[in-house]
Amino acid sequence: MSTQLASNPNQMMAAQWAAVQDATGRIAPTWPLDQMIAVNPYWMQRDLPLRDVSARLSALGGVQCLLPAAEYARLRADKRIDLSAVSEAASLLQWDGTLAELEAVLVDSTDTAAQTAWLSIAARADQERSPFRMLWQDEVVHQISQFCAAHYQTQRPLLGRGRISDQLELYAHWLDVTQRDLGIGILLAEPEINRTLRALPDSPAALIQTAIEEMGIRDETLADYCHALLLDINGWASYTAYLSWQAQLYQETQNDSLDLLAIRMAWELTIWRHLRDQYPAKFQHLKAAWQHAQRHLPALLAEHKAQQAALWVWATALELTEQRRLQLTLTKAVPAPETAPTLQAVFCIDVRSEVYRRALEAQDAHIHTLGFAGFFGLPIAYEPASTPLSRPQLPGLLRPVISVVATTKDTTGSAGDRKERLQTSARWQDWSRGAPSSFSMVEAAGWWYAFKMLKNALFPGQTPHPVNQLMQTEQWTLQRGEVSLSIAEQADLAQGILHAMGMTTFAPHVLLVGHGSHSTNNLHAASLDCGACGGQSGEINVRVLAQLLNNTEVRAVLTERGLNIPAETQFIAALHNTTTDGIQCFDDVPATVRTWLDDASRLARRERAARLDPKLAQRSDEDLEKALHKRANDWSQVRPEWGLANNSAFIMAPRAWTRNADLQGRVFLHDYHAAQDPEGQLLTQLMTAPMVVTNWINMQYNASVTDNLKYGSGNKVLHNAVGGNIGVFEGNGGDLRIGLSMQSIHDGTQWQHMAQRLAVYIAAPRERIAEIAQREAVVRDLVDNDQLYLFHWDLDRGFARWYQGTWHVPLVG
Repeated sequence: MSTQLASNPNQMMAAQWAAVQDATGRIAPTWPLDQMIAVNPYWMQRDLPLRDVSARLSALGGVQCLLPAAEYARLRADKRIDLSAVSEAASLLQWDGTLAELEAVLVDSTDTAAQTAWLSIAARADQERSPFRMLWQDEVVHQISQFCAAHYQTQRPLLGRGRISDQLELYAHWLDVTQRDLGIGILLAEPEINRTLRALPDSPAALIQTAIEEMGIRDETLADYCHALLLDINGWASYTAYLSWQAQLYQETQNDSLDLLAIRMAWELTIWRHLRDQYPAKFQHLKAAWQHAQRHLPALLAEHKAQQAALWVWATALELTEQRRLQLTLTKAVPAPETAPTLQAVFCIDVRSEVYRRALEAQDAHIHTLGFAGFFGLPIAYEPASTPLSRPQLPGLLRPVISVVATTKDTTGSAGDRKERLQTSARWQDWSRGAPSSFSMVEAAGWWYAFKMLKNALFPGQTPHPVNQLMQTEQWTLQRGEVSLSIAEQADLAQGILHAMGMTTFAPHVLLVGHGSHSTNNLHAASLDCGACGGQSGEINVRVLAQLLNNTEVRAVLTERGLNIPAETQFIAALHNTTTDGIQCFDDVPATVRTWLDDASRLARRERAARLDPKLAQRSDEDLEKALHKRANDWSQVRPEWGLANNSAFIMAPRAWTRNADLQGRVFLHDYHAAQDPEGQLLTQLMTAPMVVTNWINMQYNASVTDNLKYGSGNKVLHNAVGGNIGVFEGNGGDLRIGLSMQSIHDGTQWQHMAQRLAVYIAAPRERIAEIAQREAVVRDLVDNDQLYLFHWDLDRGFARWYQGTWHVPLVG
């Protein structure tokens, strides 16, 4: 994409160039719909204290990182916040007021912060604009958003892994389209605006430099001003941040974030010039207000931080209360005695597996379950034969280094026919995704599609994923580039995975359980699949790993290395349907194991039923299973399941420590045995990878609750797909919506996710945890800048929190 700004920073002073780069670097990426994973929207600002980030976002964009005062008041009245926790929180945050003053904040819930947020040139110009004309701010967001949708739909950058150098430059394309669009002047009732647009500089660097000079943007204000502009179009800014993220993974250069900033600033400059030339009196008011706002910005940031101080005490008190309750649960749970495993089942650490694992373990004391990252340590991309598709099956933090190709070929037609069937199926499903598109499909396809719609409404059935349909094979080839992995390389991969799992003994049957969701007519379906698998089902990963670990040649090499897997041990790939709590095994299992799984499914369904719909709790087991399958296939169902809503903690410890604890489906569980990791290498991996991923999940859910307008996607009933898989509009325009819909976090009456920062508990030597937390910059930022809580857990000594370079013993109970 455009490289002018990146290659010619000398057009601006070094301080100005640094400020522009700083602003574009504050926006977190968002993944497209078909790979939708949870992302911490504050991730790119993790080097700053969260309270400072919160104040900045509030001041610059009216963004809320905290619940409203009225919500904390309700939680206080419902006894969800302990009074002693309020005192502890006030001490931790060095609150210098009284408890009465804290209580008073909950009574006076006026949102003064939103009323004093920073205003762009467009928003300031709207203050004196006629109510009979379209607002500048509305047109700016709408025009940029519609253009971006058309631009990215046309070229689909990076998603097809096309060469960046062959793709259109975002700013140049926007300038060409906008300067030709006479409708802008008509829509705004400002016919001279087109002449002003035609006078804009040709390059993003020249545009930004011109805007800085003409609008008198102060150096000390520039970074925050640019950040505020990007928050205006945060959805598209997040998408361009994703393009940059992907480019970095592949060692490429991508500058669309800078181009997008230049586009937004071009509108500022256009409005500035237009008012100067057409409305001199209004322009003088605007200029004076603008200069004052720049001088006042530091005071505005401080004001917002002061306004939020009391609410941070309440937010922290809520978290401390929840932590005490969890710690009390863990303290009371008696560690399970050691037993020889008859069956082992390895599940993703996803919080939904905690309910099922308890249900499965309840069937027999000799059933052992383990928690492991859902992609099962396979750094792979899935490449269906005879198609150009390459689908990552690993966390978005990582780049796939191994490709997985089906060995068994589809014999139902030529390779060309198979590719065409996949493309046709995918196009047809894309067309039918948006709500209004159903009507256009009926008009274009005729009466038979209307009949199909009626059939789906009355007799819902499963709509298969066109890519997942290609998985029907029993053999996979692992390749690095065009070269297949040798047996030794496969053994290296298997050995590393087994070590990370902590498996030293093996049952006769070992289930490798991936997970995937099942819903119909759901643009955000990928958000309910496995985030560790790149927003996909984990089926590919468990199938490939089972093949790898069952390979006799690989086992022979492992035996030579001292890792002996008994000959009778069979690894079986399985998939947990998180919507229906059914377990599908991709190989035969003994009747006893099948009975255990079916009984565990019934228990898990029963536990979840009331939360989905209170009426479901009254049904028989058979009727409940049917009802859940019906919900999964119902194209009008907006809440097929709750996903990871209400997640609150991450525990790295032996499963025996938590087996007798009911963690209510709110905790990520990763098996970790410190004795097997004397150098702490595995713990380092866990604290810099799964812990980061769980932070992303937790913060996405939190932000979607505290500010669904900016970091959530609103009402999913109104969603329309943009560019097939880029993202969604709520309705037919506005900014690109990101994050979770209201239906994913609210049941229509109350929140289903409690916004609280993740608490991480690790069973490892204190000094090892502290050393990693200090050495690894990512961990240090997350812990010391308050994006999560980090605890040491010892069965004898209890709990201690690591924070700001020292250990603190919290209150329990």
